[in-house]
Amino acid sequence: MQLNTTALDQGVASAHETRTVSAADLEAAISSAAKSLLALQHDDGHYVFELEADATIPAEYVLMRHYLAEPVDADLERKIANYLYRIQSADGGWPLFHEGASNISASVKAYFALKMIGVDVDDPRMQRARAWILAEGGAAQSNVFTRNLLALFGVIPWRGVPVVPVEIMLLPRWFPFHLDKISYWARTVVVPLTVLNALKPRARNPKGVDIPELFVTPPNDVRVWPKGPHQKAPWSQIFGGIDRVLRFLEPAFPKSLRKRSIDKAVTFVTTRLNGEDGLGAIFPAMVNSVLVYDALGYPHDHPDYVTARQSVEKLLIVKPDEAYCQPCLSPVWDTALAAHALMEAGGPEAERAADRGLAWLAPLQVLDTVGDWAVQRPGVRPGGWAFQYANAHYPDVDDTAVVVMAMDRAASRTAANGGDHREAMARGREWIAGMQSKNGGWGAFDADNNYEYLNQIPFSDHGALLDPPTADVSARCVSMLAQLGETRATSPVLDKAVRYLESTQEKDGSWYGRWGMNYVYGTWSVLCALNAAGVEPELPIMRKAADWLLSIQNSDGGWGEDGESYSLEYAGYQQAPSTASQTAWALMALMAAGEIDHPAVQSGIAYLAANQGKDGFWGEERFTATGFPRVFYLRYHGYSKFFPMWAMARYRNLKAANSKTVSVGM
Repeated sequence: MQLNTTALDQGVASAHETRTVSAADLEAAISSAAKSLLALQHDDGHYVFELEADATIPAEYVLMRHYLAEPVDADLERKIANYLYRIQSADGGWPLFHEGASNISASVKAYFALKMIGVDVDDPRMQRARAWILAEGGAAQSNVFTRNLLALFGVIPWRGVPVVPVEIMLLPRWFPFHLDKISYWARTVVVPLTVLNALKPRARNPKGVDIPELFVTPPNDVRVWPKGPHQKAPWSQIFGGIDRVLRFLEPAFPKSLRKRSIDKAVTFVTTRLNGEDGLGAIFPAMVNSVLVYDALGYPHDHPDYVTARQSVEKLLIVKPDEAYCQPCLSPVWDTALAAHALMEAGGPEAERAADRGLAWLAPLQVLDTVGDWAVQRPGVRPGGWAFQYANAHYPDVDDTAVVVMAMDRAASRTAANGGDHREAMARGREWIAGMQSKNGGWGAFDADNNYEYLNQIPFSDHGALLDPPTADVSARCVSMLAQLGETRATSPVLDKAVRYLESTQEKDGSWYGRWGMNYVYGTWSVLCALNAAGVEPELPIMRKAADWLLSIQNSDGGWGEDGESYSLEYAGYQQAPSTASQTAWALMALMAAGEIDHPAVQSGIAYLAANQGKDGFWGEERFTATGFPRVFYLRYHGYSKFFPMWAMARYRNLKAANSKTVSVGM
């Protein structure tokens, strides 16, 4: 594709050049991307793309199979080993995201899995891994979840794991710790884990594989286990003392109390088993449910065991030479975002595909199940969408807002075709309004889930026990409310939410991105929301954010940011290679701020045009999404397929329109 280069002007940093792309080439790029995206739509109308994490999930999948002494699938294990080899860092460890720093916990699990698969410890890749792990202090420096796994295999003593007594199932809600006070993902992981910690089963491990070579000090001699970097005195000392007291008292807990607690935990798991979509529809909770049923002696043909075990199997991605296990599935998110992109691209075929996607989404709305969220909001009717194929107890605020906006955007066309989604939109809006937290923002799954002191308990060394309101999710809700026609003058919910967004802007003008990486994602989310809510682009809050985005554009015309932006020591933007999805977010953010004619936007569009592949999509190995900051990151394989097309189509549409104002919420 031919690009024209002109001298830089109009305020873009002088180190950059303004690149432009012709209208014909722009149209060809959009058409190619749309054609390729249309080809990937499933027959029933939905989209689902691979969702990749780090080495942890495929490693745990391998170890789960050997824990249960399942028949060895040598071909599958060979493919998983190939995957682990490919993502191993040059220093020998395994990172949490592409080209990130190696991580001790991911590296210990990957090494353990490879050894379990049968890779010789003298293999050069294992030697490098072992040397790196030992240089970092050995496997004893792993996080709580890793140490819990090692305890189940008998690699370390149980005192290397914080006490999480199953008796927490019986605590009253007024108690400082209660399951209702932690996030949905923590709840579904912790409940079965408490049963395992109470029963302390031992992995069958028929090969008898152990990893003593990964310890600097023999595990039985370790007396001080690490805590999270966010855990500081005096809270860490207080909770550390409580942990020691619990460890001393736990053996004396009445057996009847323990049985009642285990029964309640199992009821919790079974009630939320969620068919073959699994407990919480997330890998760690799903595996723990399998291990609990196994530890309780359920025969492996018991319906609950079969259902739980099959849920894990559905997460596998198996290719000719590689395989890995996904952390969860993302069909609702993928379908809703693809529908937005297709509607932006326009044309009869793309619009029909978007309508088919929305028709697939409509019956997935959760209208009858009163989920865990209702503890905080008991008077609110269900009406949300989950992230996965099914997860009725845990609908997602973010997904719901995105689905409702897509349905609203399609409404003028779909009503004539019998696809009117007005009732679904109204229920979705009602549920989201009811889920607003007291500070005006929204969390992803719960309201007012902000008991920050709980991240100081020893178990929470990951610092991700909670689901507090965040700018990115809150922005999506503002976008939805505004797109539906609400204004700050007519809607107290919207007015309070905009004030929340105003209060969370960073000093440099950006917003933190909890679920996407990171400040580029957060700033895109909020600028779209403020524009939809009628905030003028000339106002300081918009100008400061736009100026920040302009200041961090890479010399190639794109934008990039990586997982280091979540570090506790983060002191401001650090340059990272451009990616297609992050460039698309930055471009849509700038267009929402009224910068359609800025040379930086032209250069960003040209970057996308120049980096489009022959298949119509964009290559993107780098991770641009977030599971848990500093702990767990994600690569949505769909992001580079629909976000760049969406941004290019928006640019084309605004350039051709009489108004340069973005008229939709995202």
